[in-house]
Amino acid sequence: MAREARKVIITCAVTGGIHTPTMSDALPYTPDDIATQSIDAAEAGASILHLHARDPETGKPTPDPDVFMKFLPRIKQATDSVVNITTGGGLGMTLDQRLAAPLRASPEMCSLNMGSMNFGIWPMAAKYKEWKFDWEKPYLEGTDDFIFRNTFRDIANVLKLLGEDHGTRFEFECYDVGHLYNLAYFVDRGMVKPPFLIQTIFGILGGIGADPDNVTFMRQTANKLFGEENYVWSVLAAGRHQMPLLTQALVMGGNVRVGLEDSLYLGPGRMARDNAEQVRKIRTIIETLDLAVASPTEARSMLALKGGDRVSF
Repeated sequence: MAREARKVIITCAVTGGIHTPTMSDALPYTPDDIATQSIDAAEAGASILHLHARDPETGKPTPDPDVFMKFLPRIKQATDSVVNITTGGGLGMTLDQRLAAPLRASPEMCSLNMGSMNFGIWPMAAKYKEWKFDWEKPYLEGTDDFIFRNTFRDIANVLKLLGEDHGTRFEFECYDVGHLYNLAYFVDRGMVKPPFLIQTIFGILGGIGADPDNVTFMRQTANKLFGEENYVWSVLAAGRHQMPLLTQALVMGGNVRVGLEDSLYLGPGRMARDNAEQVRKIRTIIETLDLAVASPTEARSMLALKGGDRVSF
């Protein structure tokens, strides 16, 4: 009997809170564009859509639940993909601000950064001489003195408010090996239960570097801490490292995240036209490796999600 191909979850991070409108005309920031690109990414094969909101006039990241609600219902009506709402938000937002939209929407999934960290994106500002909006340059340049905060108390509060009270499960974002140990702390205390999604992130200044050896090291560390059978492993790599490290992850048994939040490019010197283009490219790689793309239903089963009928949008 033929062996069934391993199913791979594709997450698409549609807009994020890092890149700015000047960097790419493809970056969606109006509710209509976020919805359209999310739906297109789902049709291309993304079973999870990771979503931020932006001010529809300027493209600046916003935590406003009313803005989220301008695109979340439309995405739900048009796709079966899992909606994953950020709890990271944008630079300088308080925890209360970052939780406002998820608490209102009660989604199946949320992202959760597993520690405080230096988060440096100021080098990108030097690449541009003219800007579409006044906020962009200082937003980037200020990150040489910026710490993204998620203390143990913050993480515990999110696990309680969203996890226990809403049945939301998490994309645990681990930017360095210490974040895996932070997650292990909560697993050991029964606050996080398997199966859980670990998103290991490579190439952000302040986190672990985008090096193939580091991908292997993070995978080995996660296996040691949690046991391979207890978690679902995924890889996110920033910028030009996206496709090479995601391909490595696929060979190593992992899942993948693409999207314009993580990289604006499709390949060397070629900017992506939209999120779906990146999804289609990684799907081609997945299928070339004789793997199969997980459907939203399969992703829900793999991650023990509550189901799209139990959200509030």
